[in-house]
Amino acid sequence: MKKIVLGLPKGSLNNVNRGNTYQLFVDAGYEVRGYEPGKEENEIDILNDPEIKAYLTRPQSAPVELNRQILDIAIIGEDWVREESVNLEEEFTTKIGDLDYGQTRLIVAVPTEAPYGSLDDFFRANKGRKTPILCFTEYPNLTKQHFMENDGYKEIFGDTTPLVQVRGLWDGENDMVQIINSDGATEVYIAKGADLIVDNTQTGSSLRKAGLKIIETIMESSAGLYAGPGCSGDKLKKAQMIFEQLFGAIKARKFFDVKFNISNQKVGKVKEFLLSNGFCSDEPTVVEGTSFSQINVLIPKNKFPEMLQAVKSYGASAIVRENLKQYVE
Repeated sequence: MKKIVLGLPKGSLNNVNRGNTYQLFVDAGYEVRGYEPGKEENEIDILNDPEIKAYLTRPQSAPVELNRQILDIAIIGEDWVREESVNLEEEFTTKIGDLDYGQTRLIVAVPTEAPYGSLDDFFRANKGRKTPILCFTEYPNLTKQHFMENDGYKEIFGDTTPLVQVRGLWDGENDMVQIINSDGATEVYIAKGADLIVDNTQTGSSLRKAGLKIIETIMESSAGLYAGPGCSGDKLKKAQMIFEQLFGAIKARKFFDVKFNISNQKVGKVKEFLLSNGFCSDEPTVVEGTSFSQINVLIPKNKFPEMLQAVKSYGASAIVRENLKQYVE
């Protein structure tokens, strides 16, 4: 099999405070060099899997690189996949699976003091104005689509297309609503004179600091592993294997590995208790000794405090709790 070409995300999805894709690969059992957060290199080595060739890629560019078959697979947020595909008649990118991190929302925001409670309100309140409505965003395609589907927009502008400017490229006929591409730090454009923005946010804190409020959510997004049209046959099987390993590391973060000792006379009662209360993934592992047995369970983290108090009441001792690196069912 030819090497599968993997795009690894630059930016927030490899930030220790948000996604840390590097750590995800390490937890999944990969030896990675050149992708440590803040020290990323353009070419990345997966030392213990010679079938993978990895490159650093911007999330905004990854869907294009997949569609053009520069990459076979990539980790991307769904928002960027939809931004690239919204105008396509046929979807070229296939989602191998969701990785359940990097959650964000694509939202519409206006100044906090603005009287609008929705995008409908915004367009209707600005009916008849003489100057263009300016919206800055990194998502011009999704923004155009969302505006044109809005009842307030349709009521005033019908089915005309907003004017979209991406650097020197202009498209659209309605120059009274102008969508202008930004290259990050989108929230500052309100202070510079924009009427509204479309941006992604996790908590909304940066928007509040900039004096903005959210009036609409366009979509919710998280990171996933996506494949382009060039990923088929053996490469697709390899992509699915990579996803399973990564997802195993993601799932492991929701469990604790817990071991404790219990007297042999109480093993049956404790095992029944753990099973009836869902305090283990399948069933406890029991290693019997002369007088005491060791019980080992994988338990959801949110159930651990309740289980701990209960097993202590049965006389459990030498209780050890550890984090899991990987959990593949």
